[in-house]
Amino acid sequence: MLPTVSKGRMPSHVRANSVFPQYLRRIVKWQQMDVEYTFWQMLHLCTSPKVVYQHTKYHKQTKNQWARDDPAFVVICSLLLAVSTLAYCAAYDHSAAHAVFVVISVVVFNFLITGVVLATCCWFLTNTYLREEAPNSHVVEQRVEWLYAFDVHCNSFFPMFVILYGNCEVVTCSALGNFQYQFMCQSSTDVFGFVAVIHYFLSPLLVAHGFIPVLLSNLLFMVSASYYHYLNFLGYDVLPFLERTTFFLYPIGVVIVLSPILILSGFNPSRYFMNMYFSQWL
Repeated sequence: MLPTVSKGRMPSHVRANSVFPQYLRRIVKWQQMDVEYTFWQMLHLCTSPKVVYQHTKYHKQTKNQWARDDPAFVVICSLLLAVSTLAYCAAYDHSAAHAVFVVISVVVFNFLITGVVLATCCWFLTNTYLREEAPNSHVVEQRVEWLYAFDVHCNSFFPMFVILYGNCEVVTCSALGNFQYQFMCQSSTDVFGFVAVIHYFLSPLLVAHGFIPVLLSNLLFMVSASYYHYLNFLGYDVLPFLERTTFFLYPIGVVIVLSPILILSGFNPSRYFMNMYFSQWL
């Protein structure tokens, strides 16, 4: 009997190659983005992250891929990050040209380029070392999609952004110009809006000298970094073909151990990162 070719599914790497160009094209097509669902995800990433990854399973069942095919999350997160950075520039900068440089640096480097590097590292690590061995040759081989690894980074980054950057979600929602989008934004803001302004309004205290600013700053960074790695763990733990995903929880232990050391040494992470961009005015 001649070998038959299954037409039901295509290899994962072929599917990823066909999805990525479409993903990039949709970045400039706002009408094709599901903004309401994106704000729903952002809300639950801060309150009930397991619910978000439960919906990731549904997405796999309906779209036959783990990664989002909608770039709305990346676009909105970049927009919120840019607006928040502008707020810091308004408070600490006195040069329009330097403010533009800071916004581009934060969005492109802190979010996008750093995300690409981290996603690539996790994508390589999971596919090389954490995949379960196939019990027999008839089982379809599954691999972590690179775009899904980038999605996991974006999901993990957003709550950290809320704690350390976020302060202008309502302004950005108003700029969207759609009542339904504004309603979704307002619902999200009602839940974590207070947390979103912590670092911004406490920044004069956090960048000051003394033990209290050092303590508060390190606690904020410890909570945000730990939550980032916890969401990273959830993102890969939901994949049924991976094992030993508790590896992604190990950095939390490192963060908890390092935090008291940094506090006792007098290192202030808020002042350090603010000095990177606003050293002339601090």
